[in-house]
Amino acid sequence: MQYDKVCLETFLEKQSQLFDEPVAENLEEADAFLEDSMAVVKKDMKEVKKYFKDNMDITGMSDEEILEASEVFPLPDGRFLIVEG
Repeated sequence: MQYDKVCLETFLEKQSQLFDEPVAENLEEADAFLEDSMAVVKKDMKEVKKYFKDNMDITGMSDEEILEASEVFPLPDGRFLIVEG
């Protein structure tokens, strides 16, 4: 998957929400890490919910709780980057 600059910059800036120590220092390292971890980009909340429903038990979780999950990185353009630690 190709990650655009918005994804990479957001991940670099906010990686501490998921990891105790930085896993990437620059855009190139961020791209390599996201590719290795098979991170996905979803265009809206509906797709985020479907991804979580297909990959883990979200029974009883509100949209807000899903968005607050450390794996979810809201992007400035309204999309969402999901990185499984």
